[in-house]
Amino acid sequence: MAITSANQLELLQTAEAVAREKMIDPGLVVEAMEESLARAAKSRYGSEMDIRVKIDRKTGRATFTRVRTVVEDEELENYQAEMTVEQAKQYMQDPKVGDTFVEEVPPVEMGRIAAQSAKQVILQKVREAERDRQFDEFKDRVGTIINGVVKREEYGNVIVDVGTGEAVLRRNEKIGREAYRPNDRIRCYIKDVRRETRGPQIFLSRTAPEFMAELFKMEVPEIYDGIIEIKAVARDPGSRAKIAVISYDNSIDPVGACVGMRGSRVQAVVNELQGEKIDIIPWSEDVPTFLVNALQPAEVSKVVLDEDAERIEVVVPDEQLSLAIGRRGQNVRLASQLTALDIDIMTEAEESERRQKEFEERTKLFMDTLDLDEFFAQLLVSEGFTNLEEVAYVEQDELLVIDGVDESTAEELQARARDYLEAQAKAALDHARELGAEDSLIEFEGLTPQMVEALAEDGVKTLEDFATCADWELAGGWTTVDGERVKDDGLLEKFDMSLDEAQHLIMTARVSLGWVDPADLVSDEEEDGEFDGEDAGDEEEAGA
Repeated sequence: MAITSANQLELLQTAEAVAREKMIDPGLVVEAMEESLARAAKSRYGSEMDIRVKIDRKTGRATFTRVRTVVEDEELENYQAEMTVEQAKQYMQDPKVGDTFVEEVPPVEMGRIAAQSAKQVILQKVREAERDRQFDEFKDRVGTIINGVVKREEYGNVIVDVGTGEAVLRRNEKIGREAYRPNDRIRCYIKDVRRETRGPQIFLSRTAPEFMAELFKMEVPEIYDGIIEIKAVARDPGSRAKIAVISYDNSIDPVGACVGMRGSRVQAVVNELQGEKIDIIPWSEDVPTFLVNALQPAEVSKVVLDEDAERIEVVVPDEQLSLAIGRRGQNVRLASQLTALDIDIMTEAEESERRQKEFEERTKLFMDTLDLDEFFAQLLVSEGFTNLEEVAYVEQDELLVIDGVDESTAEELQARARDYLEAQAKAALDHARELGAEDSLIEFEGLTPQMVEALAEDGVKTLEDFATCADWELAGGWTTVDGERVKDDGLLEKFDMSLDEAQHLIMTARVSLGWVDPADLVSDEEEDGEFDGEDAGDEEEAGA
């Protein structure tokens, strides 16, 4: 085919036809044609030449040019595409390194092989443009619901036609035992879109919690308008789900709005999710209140929250235990996902037994250490005293409120407690020295003899050893392993040391050793604000 004899407008008409068919920019098709023509010209004139082709966007006329670049003498490698400053003087006035000399060359005759090669270049460019268009179209739709038509099923994965491409609904993203046949209509959540060599890969899901949230947004106008917000969703796909909602308009009940007239709105979502039972609960900033709601339909008697450990203990009536746990632990598992807390459920009988055991242990502690009779020890425990330190160092007035305790009795109690604590401290210190603890650690302010003993037992015997510890190594923390929170015991955790306190002690040790400049410490605190021990713990977990 000779470019000179071809209908020049035919090039543009072909480009526009291909662009319309593939829904891409006609300019990209024209650029592909220019590249294919340039490749054909190089095969005719020589591959080392820098041949470029420009197609006029109005007339379709193809112009072939040869480009030569001016380079330094020592950099001249390709004589066909480069020339020195001296050589360029015969073509240009005052040439400089980097200038280009462009001259038009005759159009080429395209043989059968060149035409085939040009066709391949155009097809490749068009395919790449089509992939880019698909990726750009779907990357912004991640997190939304899409309707498609089932094309086929491969090894349990469903291939879905989504209009301008194909998407994949993986086997583990289907609800239960869903089965689809070709041409079935399907509604899915776009979970991810990835750019890959074979084209954009669109991954769908019907089990994602966000799928349920988006379905409610479609069915409940108040959610779409932002009057009601979905704060959390937890699902056991195909079986049961819990969704927490809050209303920003006091006149609108968030639960009622999501349920709809005679359950019409929630039923539409249930039907889409293959009969999945949905508990709609009101969200609350108060964690215990939210948890009580999340454990519905079970009734809760008492909630004990441990914010540091992100754990919560729930006490339920004996007859409510199975309902609170649910079939195969489903109810408590969903409530745990919804609140992002580890939940321990116990009956009132179990809690009463535990409290009785604690009462007996504290009574025995006071009987053994303070040489008291059982009745007097029980009085101390009943008044809320839990350990010897509280008895030894509490204001004397707090002891005087106990029946039968006068000033002399209170003084005697505190003297016995202090004597016992001092004896314990001396024994711990002697043991720590036997283990090799050095004075630098023993005399460090902030560490009790028992703490020094615990550190020495673990091999921390000098202030230098102590300064190299991380805060979570001392105070303990939580690490997520395979989706489950695992407890890391701290060396000083049994002494109720917090991450804040551990961080402060470690930094003080580093300053005293000269490892850290106090001025830098102050400037860091001014920039970052007060140190947040919990955040530090999270960082240590992430690094672990």
